[in-house]
Formats: sequence, C-alpha cells, structure tokens
Amino acid sequence: MPVAFPFSAIVAQEEMKLAILIAATDQSIGGVLVFGDRGTGKSTAIRALAALLPPMRVVEHCAYNCDPDAPESVLCEQCRERKSEGKLKVRKAPVPVVDLPLGATEDRVIGALDLESALTRGEKAFEPGLLARAHRGFLYIDEANLLEDHLVDALLDVAASGENVVEREGLSVRHPARFVLVGSGNPEEGELRPQLLDRFGLSVEVTTPTDLKSRMKVVRLRDEFERDPNAFIDKWKRKDGKIRRQILSAKEKLPQVDVPDATLQRASELCLKLGTDGLRGELTLIRAARALAALEGDDSVGDEHLKRVAPPALRHRLRRNVLDDAGSTTRVERAVEELFGA
Repeated sequence: MPVAFPFSAIVAQEEMKLAILIAATDQSIGGVLVFGDRGTGKSTAIRALAALLPPMRVVEHCAYNCDPDAPESVLCEQCRERKSEGKLKVRKAPVPVVDLPLGATEDRVIGALDLESALTRGEKAFEPGLLARAHRGFLYIDEANLLEDHLVDALLDVAASGENVVEREGLSVRHPARFVLVGSGNPEEGELRPQLLDRFGLSVEVTTPTDLKSRMKVVRLRDEFERDPNAFIDKWKRKDGKIRRQILSAKEKLPQVDVPDATLQRASELCLKLGTDGLRGELTLIRAARALAALEGDDSVGDEHLKRVAPPALRHRLRRNVLDDAGSTTRVERAVEELFGA
C-alpha cells in the first residue's frame, strides 16, 4: 500500500487545507470541491488528511465499516443482528479514501447482485459498491465536472440521506453511506452540474504557486519524499501529530461552541447582500465558522470566523450578474469588506 505525503508538508494552498480540516471536523458541512490547475496537490491533500486521522473502530467482517458505538438505527442489518445476539466484534481500520473513477458503472458505485453467489449457489446476495466502502471516510471524485448525469443523481440521493438504497433484481438493501464528498476538477474542462455543485459545502480555488521560493520548496520536498518516503514521514511526524490532536480536540469541542444571535444575523445579512439562493448558504456558513472556531479552541463564533470561511462557503452559490463581471470570489470578498469592514 503506497504511503501518503504528510499533510503538514504541503506547501501553500492554505484555503484548501483549511477547508479540508473544517470538513473533517464537521461532516455535516457537506464536503469540499477543489477547482484549479493540474498538479497543485488536490488529491495529495485528501490522502494526506485521511492518513493523518487515527484509525477508527469498526465492526469486524462488516462490509460497511459500521461504528460499533453507533445507535442501532444507523447500523446495517447484519450488524443489528450481531448486536442483538451479542456477537459484535471490533477491530481498528484506517479511514477509507475511495476513488470514484469517471468510467465507473452505476452497479459499481451503488452496488448490485452478487453474480458469483447467484450462479454458483442460486442465492440472491448483495455485492456492496464504492459508496459502501466510503462510509465514514472520504469519497474522492477527480474531474467531478465530467461525471455522468446518472451517477450525479445517485450521489445526490445518498449525500442527502446518508443511506444507500438499492432495489433491483429482486433485491432490496439499505445500508449507511455517510462520507465526506471531495471533488476536484479543472474549470477549463467544463462546469459542474448545478445540483451537484450546491451539495458541496465548501468550494476552493487553487492555483499554481507563482513565486520562485514556493515553487522551489514544493519540488524540493516532493523529491525528498520520493527518494525516501519513510524517512520523510518520520521527519514530519511531530507536525502531523499536532494537526491530528487539533482535529480530535475540535470534534470534542464542536457541540459546545456557541453561535450568538449577532453572528447569525451577520451571516444572514451577508447572504442577503450576495443574493444566494435558499438557506443552504447560511447553514454552511454557520457550520463552517463553528468548525473553524472549534479548530482554534474558541468558545463562540465571531465575525473573524465568518470572514475567513465566507469565500469557500458562498462563492459557488452566487447567481450570475450580467451587470457585474467580477468573479464570484471578488464579489464575496467585496461584500465581506462592506459588511464587516477591512
């Protein structure tokens, strides 16, 4: 199994790294969309974070990585039976990062009839798909803007409910499928379907570093990693450990972080000023700001938290304005400055 590049060794791309940390702290935010140039560390950052997280407790022999400490209502059918019989065994497993390839069939993604069992034993059994493997981890879609429409529809249903329902070939199966959805793509190769775009909580724009010092540092670190991965990981172990403890502490603190009415009013005023559709903008803005506050050890959400998360939370929710040719990021930053001040 290939080793992942240390998260703390990723140079620049601060907004992308922060968005990923926020999504890992609070999965209800809805994942991260990363748009930008090729070779800017998009997939490296996702795999680095998953490798950074501590192993999770899962039910042994469960195809869905069920959490043994979760309520019965969110366990799969087999784990509910095991729990009622007192046969629930536990093991540790790494946080999964599942790639969804562009050419994947719907059967491979959502699951289908197990043909081997059907042909050899005449049994109707379910063969779990990629969504089952991604439960409690990350589902990574490279070139998300090129994903086929029928797969987009399937992902939207599961992302909204946290459950995958498969009813075909005489099968009727339900299993938990809660994951952090991470998409990446190059805007030059086409736009993302609006329905899927809206499902991503945060949208991040990454660019190739333009200053000489940063470019040299990226190349030097990557070359050092490829020549001796284990030594390089040991070198960055302490910094990665600090980030791991920060995430774990933030998850514990998150339920206690207060969102004052004044902060909620500010969030709504910002969304009104930008003309965002629906209320998902406010919800994501508040959730992301609360996760940021938890990451920084703060007890309540304030203006500074809102200002930092506003661009990734709102830039992909703006309507096109024919009278304003400024980019969405510029429009968000301008509205933040007008509302909050410099």
